[in-house]
Amino acid sequence: MEAGVGEVAVGIEFGGICGSDLHYYHDGGVGDFRIREPLVLGHEVVGRVSAEADGFAVGTAVGIHPATPCGTCAECVRDRRNICAYSNYLGSAARDPHIQGGFVQELIVPLEQVRVLPAGLELRTAVLAEPLSVAIHAVRQAGSVDGKRVLVTGAGPIGLLVVAALRQAGAVEVIAVDLHETPLTLATQVGATTTIQVGETDWPDEIDVAIEASGTAAGLRTCLERVRRGGAVVQVGTLPPGDTAFAGNVLMTRELTLTGAFRFDHEFDSAIALLAGGLNVAPIVTHTFPLGDALSAFELASDRTTASKVLLDLTGSRSA
Repeated sequence: MEAGVGEVAVGIEFGGICGSDLHYYHDGGVGDFRIREPLVLGHEVVGRVSAEADGFAVGTAVGIHPATPCGTCAECVRDRRNICAYSNYLGSAARDPHIQGGFVQELIVPLEQVRVLPAGLELRTAVLAEPLSVAIHAVRQAGSVDGKRVLVTGAGPIGLLVVAALRQAGAVEVIAVDLHETPLTLATQVGATTTIQVGETDWPDEIDVAIEASGTAAGLRTCLERVRRGGAVVQVGTLPPGDTAFAGNVLMTRELTLTGAFRFDHEFDSAIALLAGGLNVAPIVTHTFPLGDALSAFELASDRTTASKVLLDLTGSRSA
C-alpha cells in the first residue's frame, strides 16, 4: 500500500505497550470499548518517513499523533477535539469499523498527524510523547498546580508521567501511591517527593489536588477522601466497564471538584518539546522486545512488580 495525497508513509521503529493495549489483550476491551472484529493494537508509535511526501524527506524522524478528529462537530469547533465522538484513534475499538493500530512495520497516516522530531531527541525517548500527552492533559484539567501538594494514585506508566508532568508544572510536593514497591521506586526517580505503599497509614495533610491514574474504584475513593475540602480530583485512569460506586457524599459535603481527563490534543506538541528539553522520564522505559517476541512483551508489561513501560522494537532487532 502506498501513501496517497495528504498522507505520509512511516516506517515504525518503536511502539509502547499501553495499559489500554493490555486490557484489549487480556479482556477483549478497555472501559466500555469492546473488540468486535480483528484489531491491530498500538497508538504510542514513532519512526522514520519511508517515502518522500509533501516536504517530508525520507529518513526524517517523526512522532505520530494517534487521533484524527472530525473537525466539524461541536467539540471540535470548541477546540476540545480530544472528546470528539467521531475521532479515529489508532488501535481503538471505540468506532465501527475499528481503527487499526501502529504495531506494524509501516504505517500510512494523514499529514496532520505527523510531527517532525527535534534534532537530538532519540526515538526510544520520543515514543513516550503519546502517554506523556495524556499526563499533561490530566495535569491541565486540575488547573494550576504551582506550589501545591498533589496526590497521584497508581504509579504505572501514566501515573509516573503524571508525576513528572506535575513537577515540571510547579507542584511543590507530589505523593505517589501504589500497591507495589517497584513502581514507587520509579516514582521517586521521576520526581515524587513522597511515596506510599497501599496499606500504610502515615499520610500528609492538606492535599490540594489528587489525580487518579490507577483506574480502580479504590483509587478514586482514596483521592476523594484524602484531598482537602474544596479540593480537586482528576480521573485519568480508565475504570472498569459499567457503573463504578464512589464516595458521592464525600464529594458533596466537602464540595470537591471531580473532573475527567480523556486522551489529549495540543498536548502532543508540548510533550515532544518537554522530552526534547530533557524531562526526566528515562527510568519509565524498563524493557524493549523485538516484534517477534510481542507475546512475551505483553506478558511482562502486565507484571507491574517487574516492568513499567515496555517497548516493541519494530525494526526487527532487539534494542536493549
